[in-house]
Amino acid sequence: MNKGMIGDLMRQAKKMQQEMAKIQEEAKKKTVEASAGGGMVTVTANGGMEILSIKIEREVVNPDDIEMLQDLIIAAANEALRRAQQMVSEEMSKVTGGLNLPGMGNLFGQ
Repeated sequence: MNKGMIGDLMRQAKKMQQEMAKIQEEAKKKTVEASAGGGMVTVTANGGMEILSIKIEREVVNPDDIEMLQDLIIAAANEALRRAQQMVSEEMSKVTGGLNLPGMGNLFGQ
């Protein structure tokens, strides 16, 4: 490789890094939703892997069965985060062209 090719590769890599950072910032503004228990618990998360809200229907609140409610919250939260991660991964693959770049997986939660 000559210096010109290396310089071009470096510019392309920098551009890709900037685009990926932009996607990460934009993903924080996008939300996904998941529910459990037939909609009794609904969790909203963003592309920054943050839980934004949890909605619990009154009917599922049973003081004698707190464990079921906890399980529903965990299931809905995990699914919301999985969907958020998938959303970000899909956006990132548009930039990387589906390339599996070493060290870049952790950049967007993989």
